[in-house]
Amino acid sequence: MDIDLIALCALTLVIQMIGTLAYAVRIAGIRTRRIAVSFALFNVLVLVSRTSNSFQGPYLGKRIEVALSTGISDTLLGDFRWLITAALIGTVAGVLAIPTFQRIFSRAVQHFQVHRSVPKLLMHGFAKGGLSFLRDSVTVPALSHLTKGGRPTSLPHSALLLNILAQALFTVGVFASLYAGAISPDYRVTASQLSSVVNGLATILLFVFIDPQLSIMTDDVMEGRTSESEFRKAVVWLAGARLIGTALAQVLLVPAATLIAVIAVHL
Repeated sequence: MDIDLIALCALTLVIQMIGTLAYAVRIAGIRTRRIAVSFALFNVLVLVSRTSNSFQGPYLGKRIEVALSTGISDTLLGDFRWLITAALIGTVAGVLAIPTFQRIFSRAVQHFQVHRSVPKLLMHGFAKGGLSFLRDSVTVPALSHLTKGGRPTSLPHSALLLNILAQALFTVGVFASLYAGAISPDYRVTASQLSSVVNGLATILLFVFIDPQLSIMTDDVMEGRTSESEFRKAVVWLAGARLIGTALAQVLLVPAATLIAVIAVHL
């Protein structure tokens, strides 16, 4: 593994970890009763994720171009395997960090509610008191949220299965499209553009079937119809589904890339 691939894996890990931590934001929003402020502050981290994503695409595209021009494209499959592994590690890290992050984020929301300034919030986070709170907030996930009482009744099996599929498509979409360009170099531009189709399908699954379900559960907790512990359990199950979906991307990589290459040739 060379330094360029390590950098790409690091970017992929950051992107996946931040995406997973979005679950913790809902818990923090419920605890603080500040849903809108929680998502507004989380957008700061989303900027980090999108910046990483904007570097990852061209960086990876250049790596493929160099591999094709030098005749070493056989190594690309291994590169993509490493990238998906990095995505899986980022998802695992995000899942494990959810309890810690929701505590830190709840404190950040409360601080922002008083000072109403993101720069002041960031300065407070790096001050001595903020660093002490970060250290004291570190905790490990409680497995009881996953095992006690089984799956939450408010979370249907279909939502979990669709979340697995959506996350698998999101993880593999860009990688499979770029690898399809290596399979059919003459149509690599067309293949790379097909990633938007794959990600679009995953977006539809998330925004039409999964996010509304999670939003309803959030409102139910805010209105007292569902307990906070039940909601946390649902978040753990959804995070587990995201983890399975990310792992499934390893299996889907070659079939998806082959299918995209065929579509690109015959489009």
